Amino acid sequence: MKSVLVRLQEFSKQASGAEKGIIRYLIENPEKAANCNIHELAEVTFSSPSTVIRLCKKLGFNGYKELHKSLLYELALRKSTNLEKRKEITKEDSLESIVDKVTYKNIVSLESTRKLIDLDILEECVDLLCKSHTICLFGMGSSLLVAKDAYLKFLRMNKPCLISEDWHAQLLQARNIKKDDVAIVISYSGLTEEMIRCAAEVKQKGAPIIAITRFENSPLSGMADYNLSVAATEFIFRSGAMSSRIAQLNIIDILYTGFLNKQYEAGLTQFQRTHIEKPYHAITEEKNSKEESDKEE
Repeated sequence: MKSVLVRLQEFSKQASGAEKGIIRYLIENPEKAANCNIHELAEVTFSSPSTVIRLCKKLGFNGYKELHKSLLYELALRKSTNLEKRKEITKEDSLESIVDKVTYKNIVSLESTRKLIDLDILEECVDLLCKSHTICLFGMGSSLLVAKDAYLKFLRMNKPCLISEDWHAQLLQARNIKKDDVAIVISYSGLTEEMIRCAAEVKQKGAPIIAITRFENSPLSGMADYNLSVAATEFIFRSGAMSSRIAQLNIIDILYTGFLNKQYEAGLTQFQRTHIEKPYHAITEEKNSKEESDKEE
């Protein structure tokens, strides 16, 4: 089920004046809005039914009926939510409180990102990965770590993939991409200059772009052929990407698992072939042998 409130919060910054009034009312009065039909909602927000319908479609819903149904479902789930755990980190927080807040924030990020996933787009992305010749991965900073995680996963399946830590090398990678390749560009903000330049080069070459970024209009999302959105759930006190990185990694895991599922039998065979044996028993036996020798001495 798609989350109405998450999508409203993510879209609010780019909404028009009339849309902002509808969004504000829905976020501030979700219970009252849940009891409104489309004409009543338009009346209380000083807008029109057509504006409401356009907003619904921009948020990824077929119309007001689907948005209304999703809102009712979401409100039922949120009754059991402990809102105290959503508070920002403060100077007075104990270590235990930090553990609880960071953990809960990561959980919320995963749950919110799940509600943003468009299954039709996800299916197209998985098919694209299967059909592509090479997966070209792009990312900077913490997003580069996510890209490297994807690289290791697809490498295990012997799927040709490319990643470089140097952004100039990533730019060359973008300029060398072929039409039968696919680019996965990872940027939480969608504003990272290096990623925008790489995406522009890929676009010029005619290769498809899958963007893993925030649910918000940005230069990157505008260039992408497919957007897999993550929720904006970072703490205001943000010393580095935390919950956003967890959400990005989750998207990679979903893509990879979907990729494996398309070729299940071949995947099992490949896993067996690429399994790297850990010399645990040999190390343990050597350690035990040394301990026995020490005792005898």
